[in-house]
Amino acid sequence: MSTAKVINVAVGVILRGQQILLALRNGKQHQGGKWEFPGGKVEQGETVEQALKRELREEVAIDVTASSAFMQLEYAYPEKTVLLDIYLVTGFDGEPEGREGQPLRWVGIAGLGAIEFPDANQPIVERLQQHFLASSPV
Repeated sequence: MSTAKVINVAVGVILRGQQILLALRNGKQHQGGKWEFPGGKVEQGETVEQALKRELREEVAIDVTASSAFMQLEYAYPEKTVLLDIYLVTGFDGEPEGREGQPLRWVGIAGLGAIEFPDANQPIVERLQQHFLASSPV
């Protein structure tokens, strides 16, 4: 039986028009040097929405004003398992900046496929492209 801990992570897909904000992971971090959707661990006693708002304020200096649950996925890396609660952030105050010194960039949804993401983020990219780029309305 595996004793691997599941880490619950609140992930923000921050939208501005047809663009999404990405942050570059520090090279020393797990899956470092890859682009990611900003977010972080849900702390004990916190809801996912509270964690999302706190993490985005701490990481990219924005205050979330509108968000909605988009998808949830569990991904097992060899060294840990992450449970990602992904939210679409459609409203925020402030101009995003990398508060931890991390580069940020806005990328068009159609261009996400060309970016190197941590493995756990690939299903998010696919779902976003299906959701926003589908030729017929769902």
